Amino acid sequence: MTNLAAGDVLGRVHALLPTIADRAAEAEEARRVPAATIAELAEAGVFRMLQPRRYGGAEAHPVELFEVVRAVSGACGSTGWVTSVLSVHPWQVALFAEAAQDEVWGEDPDVLVSSSYAPVGRLVRDGEGYRLSGRWSFSSGCDHAGWALLGALAPAEPGGRPEFVTLLVPRRDYEVLDVWDTVGLRGTGSNDVVVDDCHVPAHRLLRNADHTRLTGPGQEVNTGPLYRIPFGAVFTSAITSPIVGTVAGCLDDYVAAMRHRTRDSLGGGRFAEDQFAQVAVARAASEVDAAVLQMERNLRELVTAAEDGSIELELRLRTRRDQVRATERTLEAIDLLFKTAGGQSLRRGNPIERAWRDAHAGSVHVANDVERALASYGRGMFGVEVDETLL
Repeated sequence: MTNLAAGDVLGRVHALLPTIADRAAEAEEARRVPAATIAELAEAGVFRMLQPRRYGGAEAHPVELFEVVRAVSGACGSTGWVTSVLSVHPWQVALFAEAAQDEVWGEDPDVLVSSSYAPVGRLVRDGEGYRLSGRWSFSSGCDHAGWALLGALAPAEPGGRPEFVTLLVPRRDYEVLDVWDTVGLRGTGSNDVVVDDCHVPAHRLLRNADHTRLTGPGQEVNTGPLYRIPFGAVFTSAITSPIVGTVAGCLDDYVAAMRHRTRDSLGGGRFAEDQFAQVAVARAASEVDAAVLQMERNLRELVTAAEDGSIELELRLRTRRDQVRATERTLEAIDLLFKTAGGQSLRRGNPIERAWRDAHAGSVHVANDVERALASYGRGMFGVEVDETLL
């Protein structure tokens, strides 16, 4: 099996960006990313960047994946969002038992996996495995996926408490309900997934506590440092990176649109010569740069720490702090651009207004709960016990 070269993926993706941008309106109208786009991104190797080498994946550094995600998001926020979440799931599948990995990738190493982690599933014991039922919302890109990662509460052991778990379920065992109709990220196809009493063998269950402990049965065969960094860093970065990329793309569109525009009000004149517009561009660009630099620094340090065998709580807390601040910073940037872009940017389908809607829609994801994440960081710095699941 030939392994992907992560360094080649970004170049292939850059060649796709004009077409992805041209299809942005189509994605919004259809409320899902076009199948042709998914096929092109798959051919470019994007969805296998974090897949283990033993299945032909690139096992790339997460910084490389999120650079690709930002590029795609700059062309279309919805496509970037789906690209990010579908690309991060192979990393989590690699933490499951080897038998589960073989089921997912044994016949088709290119198969895509969607998710919905809310623990709404009803799970009961069934011999050596479980029976699962439930309805999950917000499963981005699920129309294109052959498997789903679904959240539930595992039955308590005697004297214990129920545990949050994630289960791998094949497409034959669930139904997708077309319910996605939103103000932003309209093209993500984040539909509902319904399971009606399916059997899930024990090897397709992963306890969320393993994420916190930085362990997982899959580490027995996937021994690289990539699979020893926190879920709370990898998954939350997959949520924020499309927002950062969407705003970065909006900044480029803003500069291109405004460079030659003249005002019909406020005394007329070229927009580019307005010092307030100049300041707005400077502030927005600085916020985007700060978001990227902090997130990449933390991810690099996490991988280095995993190589050394120890990841301190302070680094995990800082990673969450900077991830939610990256969302906050880039929202401030796009609000500034939207405010100064003028009335023409209000027209539906304008790249600036679409990016504004997409960025704000992404910001309401639970991974972007700014106050909770910042409070956790503060607790840690003061030496107070931290109770945060996304660390």
